[in-house]
Parts: sequence; C-alpha cells; structure tokens
Amino acid sequence: MIKKYKNKINLSLYRLNRQIRINLFPLSQNAATLKKLKNKHSNMRCFIIGNGPSLKTEDLDKLQNEITFAFNRIYYLFDQTDWRPTYYCSEDEKTIFKSTEEINELKIVQKFFPVNFPWDYKINFQNASYYIFKLGDSKVEPKFSEDIVNGIFWGNTVAYTAMQMAVYMGIKEIYLLGVDHHFSKMENDKGEIVIDETAKDYFTEKYNTDKDDLYIPNVEISTRAFTAARRYADDHNIKIYNATRGGKLEVFERVDFDNINF
Repeated sequence: MIKKYKNKINLSLYRLNRQIRINLFPLSQNAATLKKLKNKHSNMRCFIIGNGPSLKTEDLDKLQNEITFAFNRIYYLFDQTDWRPTYYCSEDEKTIFKSTEEINELKIVQKFFPVNFPWDYKINFQNASYYIFKLGDSKVEPKFSEDIVNGIFWGNTVAYTAMQMAVYMGIKEIYLLGVDHHFSKMENDKGEIVIDETAKDYFTEKYNTDKDDLYIPNVEISTRAFTAARRYADDHNIKIYNATRGGKLEVFERVDFDNINF
C-alpha cells in the first residue's frame, strides 16, 4: 500500500515538473532556435525523404541543392551518395535507444528531436534542437501545428512532424519521396498483426537487423495524420505531392519524380 502511494506521488510530481518545463519552454534556447525557422524558406519547396524500399540513391543525388528532410537510419546510404539532408529528425524511442551513437555522430548541421529525450532519458545530441511532442487520440486525425514552438503533433510517422516543420518554415510545395507506407508486418486499429511476406520494409536489409526489437507500424494511424496534413494544406494554399516510386500512400496527388524540374 505504501509503495502504491509513493508511485502515485512520484507520478504526480513528474507530471507537475513536466508541465512547468512545458510552460517555460517558449523562453528556452531551444524555442529561440525554432523561432528562427519561422518563414526561413518562404514560398519555397522541399522534399521529405522516407526510408522505404523504393528510395534510390540516384534520386537523392538530384536533391543536392534542394531543401530536404530525412529521418532515423537514413545514414545507412550515406556511403552511396554525397547528398546529405538539410534537416534530420528522429522521434521513435526504440530506434533512438538502439542508434544513439550513430545519430550523435552524424555530420548534419540541424537535427531535431522531441524534448523528452533530454528531459526523461538524459540523451543529448550534438547539433540538436528539441521540440515539444504533443500526443493525442490515435483513433482520430491529429491536429496540425501552426507554431512548432508551442509543440508538434504526433502522427505515428516522422514525416508528419517534418510537414509541420516545413509549413512553419514557410514552404508552399512539399514532395514526398520514399514514403512507401507499407511494411511486411503491420498492426491495424483492432490490434491485429497483418503480414505481407511480399513486402520489403526499407531501402536496405541492414535496417531490419533488429526489426523484432522495434515498434510494429500502424499505417492506419499514419494515414489519418497524412489526411490531416492534406486538409490543412488544401485550406492554406500549400501543395503536397507524392513522388514516391510506387508504394501504398494515396492520400496526396501523385507526381512522377523524373518529371520534376531540378
């Protein structure tokens, strides 16, 4: 009984401390860094790079002079291309826990992570900025942040985080590449595991060496997030195109990557 009360007290103190930190966040150095991004790329375009099996290094070579967002273990193909992302982001706990050293060593000027990593896990990365991660009901479409200083909404895919960042930066045209939106093992909203043995998960099998230790993706939640992004974009004169070669994402208008002018 005493232990139960102690746990309740500790949880209450944790929540109180977290709320204080959130309230003070707009006054922090991290917030100052995020504020500098406001309309930094006004009326420009960007490319959001997923890690799906359709991703080709020769496509990335074309993006040398473009604004790009990339995620997680994208560095597995850095030995095949001179391209490097303008912005790097990772927010999946299990991926970060298992790849902290590799991520920390990345020579990328701007990296972004949820602030709970330094707050809760004492993980601090080089050249990193942090944002407040806002969780919501996974059964409904998430909100879309108009001010990332006050938080970024979770969408079960880091691509949704990048979309909110890009819009805050003033970008008006977003292209998705390598966002296949389909995996060999997925979870649906009913909690059922769906297996597709014909599907590849990522651009390299190296990505799958610890697959059983990572989260099983729920693409139904991600689809709702992408739908929320499309609704926001349609209402604010922003274009989001899917330039992925194949894949299962049909929320956005598809375009042929080979027909984009560089």
